Amino acid sequence: MKKCPNCQEEIIGRTDKKFCSVYCKSSFHYQQNKNHPDKIFTKIDKQLRLNRALLKSFNKGGKSIVRKDILLKEGFNPKYFTHYWKNKNSEVYLFCYEFGYLKKKERNIEKFILVTWQPYMET
Repeated sequence: MKKCPNCQEEIIGRTDKKFCSVYCKSSFHYQQNKNHPDKIFTKIDKQLRLNRALLKSFNKGGKSIVRKDILLKEGFNPKYFTHYWKNKNSEVYLFCYEFGYLKKKERNIEKFILVTWQPYMET
């Protein structure tokens, strides 16, 4: 006889039945998904936390400029951000929580201008 992969009880019923009850099926799949690290929200959250940590470490004074390739080499991914802010010049700063960045190109070198969220940015 087949045994339930969740509780090891004997399965009674159809020959193709995999679990002894709906509860065991649900519990088994919940545990499998809970321990699965490749979920999309886990990947996004991990990248957002890394982006925030990198922006914080490179921006000690509230505003700084860093070459794009240096941040990318550390694992920064500019596609992941939490919100944005547009200044008077229509430049869009992307933010990872309270740390923001603006992509600029100076003398053919791509850079990020790093800023910290300020109260005047609320409006």
